[in-house]
Amino acid sequence: MKRIFVVLAALAVTLSAAAQSKNFSLGKWVEVQNAILKELNRSYVDSLEVGRIEREGIDAMLEALDPYTVYVPEEEQENFQMMMSNTYGGIGAIIYKPDVNGNVIINEPYANSPAAKAGLRCGDEIETIDGVTTHGLTSQESSDRMRGKPGTTVVFRVKKLRAGEKWKAGETIEVSVVRERIVLPSISYVGMLNSKDGYILLDKFTDGVGQGIRDAYYRLKNQGMQRLVLDLRGNGGGVMQEAVNIVSLFVPKGSVVVTAKGRGNGADATYKTTTDPIDTQIPILVLVDGGSASASEIVSGALQDYDRATIAGTRTYGKGLVQSIRPLPYNGQLKVTTAKYYTPSGRCVQAIDYSNRKEDGSVGQIPDSLTHSFTTAHGRTVKDGGGITPDFEVKAHKYSRLTYSLVYSGVLEEYALHYVKNHASIPPVADFHFADYDDFIAFAADKKFDYRSSARALFDEMKKNLEEDGLTEAMGSELEALQKSLEMDKETFLRLKKDEIIPFIEEEIVVRYYFQEAGVEVRLRVDEQLHKALEVPAISY
Repeated sequence: MKRIFVVLAALAVTLSAAAQSKNFSLGKWVEVQNAILKELNRSYVDSLEVGRIEREGIDAMLEALDPYTVYVPEEEQENFQMMMSNTYGGIGAIIYKPDVNGNVIINEPYANSPAAKAGLRCGDEIETIDGVTTHGLTSQESSDRMRGKPGTTVVFRVKKLRAGEKWKAGETIEVSVVRERIVLPSISYVGMLNSKDGYILLDKFTDGVGQGIRDAYYRLKNQGMQRLVLDLRGNGGGVMQEAVNIVSLFVPKGSVVVTAKGRGNGADATYKTTTDPIDTQIPILVLVDGGSASASEIVSGALQDYDRATIAGTRTYGKGLVQSIRPLPYNGQLKVTTAKYYTPSGRCVQAIDYSNRKEDGSVGQIPDSLTHSFTTAHGRTVKDGGGITPDFEVKAHKYSRLTYSLVYSGVLEEYALHYVKNHASIPPVADFHFADYDDFIAFAADKKFDYRSSARALFDEMKKNLEEDGLTEAMGSELEALQKSLEMDKETFLRLKKDEIIPFIEEEIVVRYYFQEAGVEVRLRVDEQLHKALEVPAISY
């Protein structure tokens, strides 16, 4: 007994010493940092921007941990809350400002938004905001002036694109808009894909989205749904509790959905379903891809572990970290990683090991050799350490470099505005098919964007490397011949990729007349990955 007491006493001394050492190290570096800052403030040759230096230091310190631990000062709280909750105070419209010295153009008002209710439409030009000219303002500065506390009024001087009951086309009028709390939809689309498949597109896990999925389920069930398709592609996550709420709809009450394990007090927690499910029998198909992360992986992982859904698509991102919000002085906040989460089978889907950085500071994927196998409720093997691997891999269509360039350069967006100015209306979404491709080519011909093929871009990079190595002369005629064979003028390439580009044009156009949901309808027409996923067999036992 005496020996055991001695061992325990020694252990207590060791733990106490470790705690003291840790506290000493923390105090040491806080003292050193303060001393450096004071000395710089006293001695540095130029005036010291203390705020900027301190903020950069904080950001660099947190960045060395992981990308999700961030400092949010008071002045950034509104943008942070918008990111977390998908809400903000404003008029509810996407704006476009092609020229800093020109007017703000209403690109796309949201359905039922204050902007839409006040009569603002795509193509209308805002000349002033509360008496301040928009000329000279950036797009962000214009947007900031439009936002504000719900219930307050913002007054615009607007040049109308089209005639209305009280104004003529091209007339400048005054429009007052009462700001509201704008809630960006987390569920972008609910509808039947065919006679049996009900489809829900979930973009983000925000407060209340679990109830939204419940409501969508009943809506689709009333339309004859026999299988639910839950699309989590590109969904980067959000509120963990909402992931639990969604899983609760389809598995028995009391089932473990996710377990969080951390180092600090209160970091460990097990989240179980606490309500009765609405349907434990309906087949479920969950679509995922490399953009599905965090809460998306909790939902897909839990439903996979319980063999409750068939997962199709490509492997998910692999974010198995939990963040919590901690208050800081001067009304700041710290979003800090406090735990890792584990699916019901015991998997942690975290793919990147931030705790073991290389000498250059970079981090790598957890190697396959360090992954572990787990089993689902019915004995299927699943693995950890790299996101959720689908039951059936279904790859997405690979678009050309030209199409990506048209999207990211804004050419398609600009053309949609051009089209709206010349077309007062279009047919219903189901009947609309873009047939003015020659007009689009003529429009795009005057726009600057990178229209090189992937092969030509690779060739240009190769040629640059050859020049650096002094090898271009040696390859002379062969290099010129290859370059000539890869050359393709803009119009020829646009015509070659016509079938690929037209759906993107159609999507950009329909949202200007029928809002965002219409764009999803167009996208679903050509969604090859979805159509292939609908053909995979269900997991059955």
